[in-house]
Amino acid sequence: MRPLAALTLSPLLLAACGPATPDEAPLRWLKGNTHTHTLWSDGDAAPEQVASWYADNGYQFLVLSDHNIYQDHERWFPVAEDGVGRLKPSEVDELITRFGADKVELRGDAGSREMRLRTLSELKAQVDRAPEGDEGGFLLLPGEEVTSSFEGRPVHINAVNTDGVLPALQRSSIVELMSDTLRSIEEAGAAAGRPVFGHLNHPNFGWGVTWEEVAAVKEDRFFEVYNGHRSTRNQGDSEHPSMEALWDNALARRLTADTPFPLLYGVATDDAHHYFGNLTSPTGRGWVMVRAEALDRDLVTAAMNRGDFYASSGVTLEDLEVTADGYRLRVKEDGDASFRIRFIGTRQVDGALGPIGEELMVVDGPEAEYRFGGDELYVRAQVTSSRLHPQPYLKGDREMAWTQPATPGSR
Repeated sequence: MRPLAALTLSPLLLAACGPATPDEAPLRWLKGNTHTHTLWSDGDAAPEQVASWYADNGYQFLVLSDHNIYQDHERWFPVAEDGVGRLKPSEVDELITRFGADKVELRGDAGSREMRLRTLSELKAQVDRAPEGDEGGFLLLPGEEVTSSFEGRPVHINAVNTDGVLPALQRSSIVELMSDTLRSIEEAGAAAGRPVFGHLNHPNFGWGVTWEEVAAVKEDRFFEVYNGHRSTRNQGDSEHPSMEALWDNALARRLTADTPFPLLYGVATDDAHHYFGNLTSPTGRGWVMVRAEALDRDLVTAAMNRGDFYASSGVTLEDLEVTADGYRLRVKEDGDASFRIRFIGTRQVDGALGPIGEELMVVDGPEAEYRFGGDELYVRAQVTSSRLHPQPYLKGDREMAWTQPATPGSR
């Protein structure tokens, strides 16, 4: 738990609890967002506008996770000729200008027009593009926000890389509802013969899911440590923990259970709904950086399943390595920005649980190494930049990154 001398990091091998990526496979970082909405549910933009924004702004993959729907069928959306609905005539005109009249299908007379929403297969044909060498490229991954509730408490879980709609379930408890929803996602993946995963969205939205419930669901391996929608209460309040505190409490409980549960990975997302100036939930607030062999839906999903990614709201990591001995990382320089790296974890002290979410080490600078002492249940890193977020969730927010928890001896 002492800072080590500065080092030059080799190409990373992130293997925090899970099988290592084969050494011979070429790897690259891919920027993606797994939680986004369109006119298919409660977003305010056409799906081609949304996908094109991400493709044009440095992302390599995107999941259009509309509520309880899969974009595989014909659907017409009313044009709000009075200008007060979600699809305004000016936005239809913009679509025609940008994509061409042949790409915008309308029906009905003036005053009662409807526009057909593009299906996922049509969108993929329009926006997917192969990388040029090891750079660029863009890929739409299929997905859905499986949207349920229990006694008025929202339980939203994103299904990623699934091939059809999964029904929202009703169960007798939050734990049962989460468990069965996540199990249904895994079963859908097994039936299709491809990797999938589900991540719990915004636990504090509507105070839907407590840390105790997260800790109790063995099937839950992902949750949103950062959600860009301003209604999701990432920071908690006097009676509810922040997302990071929820993470630490759930990890400590999961790893000290009679049969320890898997590590819980943290995801950052936009949860974008608004694309025309409304800052409640715009694009570009949070994302994941995934290290995969290629820009491929199954390879990206498999990399996330093995924990080979980090979450970010602006900070980029240049190197990251987790071994049986410790944790090393280096932050990519960003102009004159400075960085603080905090290693956070929970230890077992004299046979008892130590402080939960303890700051084990802090380094001011762009690189750091933490050497496991052997008494840690887990260690994760949080990086904070001096740079203010350009579109902050809350005023004064800094750009950040969160790495995945690791345990001593894991490779």
